[in-house]
Amino acid sequence: MTKLLTDPFLQNPTATTIKVVWFTEFAGSQHLIKYGENLNQTSMSGDKPLRVYATTTKLTRTREDQKSRVGNQTEDGQIYQKPTIRHIWRHEAEVTGLTPGIKVNYYVTSITEDNRSINSNIFTLAPLPTPNQPLKILLTSDHQIKPMVAANLQKVVETLGQVDAVWFAGDLVNNCDRASEWFDDNRGNGFFPCLQGKANYPIDGDEVKIVYTGGKIIQNAPIFTCIGNHELMGRYAREDSLNGEFDDTVPQHIAKELYGNNLGKDKLKDNSFNTNTYEEIFTLPESKEGGKTYYAVSFGDVRLVVLYATNMWRFSSSENGRKGKYSEVETDLENPENWGYGQIIYEPIHQGSTQYNWLEKELNSDEFQKAKYKVVMLHHPPHTLGDNIVPAYTEPVQIIEQDNTGKIKAVRYEYPKDKDYLIRDVMPLLEAAKVQLVFFGHSHLWNRFVSDSRMHFLETSNVGNSYGAAYGNRKRENIPVISNDNCSMNYVAIADPNGLEPVIPTIAPILAEDGQAMPFISSNQITVFSIFDTGTGTVSSYRFDTRKVNAEVIKFDEFKLN
Repeated sequence: MTKLLTDPFLQNPTATTIKVVWFTEFAGSQHLIKYGENLNQTSMSGDKPLRVYATTTKLTRTREDQKSRVGNQTEDGQIYQKPTIRHIWRHEAEVTGLTPGIKVNYYVTSITEDNRSINSNIFTLAPLPTPNQPLKILLTSDHQIKPMVAANLQKVVETLGQVDAVWFAGDLVNNCDRASEWFDDNRGNGFFPCLQGKANYPIDGDEVKIVYTGGKIIQNAPIFTCIGNHELMGRYAREDSLNGEFDDTVPQHIAKELYGNNLGKDKLKDNSFNTNTYEEIFTLPESKEGGKTYYAVSFGDVRLVVLYATNMWRFSSSENGRKGKYSEVETDLENPENWGYGQIIYEPIHQGSTQYNWLEKELNSDEFQKAKYKVVMLHHPPHTLGDNIVPAYTEPVQIIEQDNTGKIKAVRYEYPKDKDYLIRDVMPLLEAAKVQLVFFGHSHLWNRFVSDSRMHFLETSNVGNSYGAAYGNRKRENIPVISNDNCSMNYVAIADPNGLEPVIPTIAPILAEDGQAMPFISSNQITVFSIFDTGTGTVSSYRFDTRKVNAEVIKFDEFKLN
């Protein structure tokens, strides 16, 4: 039966408008929104429901491949043996003439080529909230088809009801061009199903299997996202799998060296890295300099600044033919076209860069200065107990070792910690601007920190596939296997490499075996979500055990912004 591929979801509200977006697997003849106070009878004006027609575009890069879990493919390569285009259409309509603080009912209709109408359920929308309007904002990240996402979002709605917005700190899916991860992964935990209450993900509980459905969230609340490392793809159509294409990333200056300095903008992206699918799916606020990739928006009492701060995640070792953080594959030493070039940074953010200059200007703007709450969202952690903060957030320093004939013996990469762009350049800007909260993800755990100036740092990305915390006797597992002074100085094995002590949860911390309170949660059974309440200025974090039927949701930490 033909149906909508997603429910509608809300994007980019203004003072009097909001965008509504949904997807289908058919082009259709018409797509529209109907809205009004009573959709079954009359609108607020006493007339028939208002309607607005959508603009339709087709996604250009969404594909399936041998790793997809979609339809009848439950194992590698059952249906797809290589990347294969999947035809998906995006529909967007703008609802105008809205009044701040007033919610309006709406639903969408897609009409097929043979004139069948397919309707969504009825949801609510509203324009940008005004200052002094109390809001509940969900802080989340790193969903990536992970096992606890559906459970996490279901408990958000069961515990708090409808939130007013979602702030998502990157890594929305695992492979950005794999369509099923967004829409209909047959394991039951795709991105949109989880955020729209249409997931169907089973977890083996202590007594019975528990099926979680996610939460109906973004049909009624706008989502604001930032770019994580999984929102990028590498050189287009050069590999025979989407995972291979994701990994096949080179810096843009290397692409110019390999393929010519005269590459146009699109060809340069095709031969280095791109965010095409991410940008095609979402309608976000835009900056003149960064477009959708970095931007700022006022939302109620909050000025939210979203940065493009992420780098290419690589394996620690280059064994087994994998591109590594610290070295190139031995068999590729004479073929620079196949090098990975280390853990490259996608968008410059160091002092003097375009993004840095934009950020400096934004922090001095009237909108930012006058906001009651000043929040910055990015993907890469400035402070964390997680592994992914190592190596430092700086461009890899390439070291090529050659024998006396000039033959390459090894290619290594080092990351000087004193050149970490986030710590050296960005954090001083944020401190001076009196930012109250820096929110991020990437390491798949919960922990938080506070600087001397009372700037709070929160990482709340524990939705499964957690890798542990560098705390106590547990060392990071991504330290390079070399023995010199630079190793211990640049690659910190335990604690936050940038010098802050983690905060013990203020209400109900988890206890270690020795009875000590733990300053983090890193678990594949207990998941965490966080809520920013702008009415009280508090950020509250909740945890619950996904294995227990009707598990109690426990508020375990709360802090207040200055």
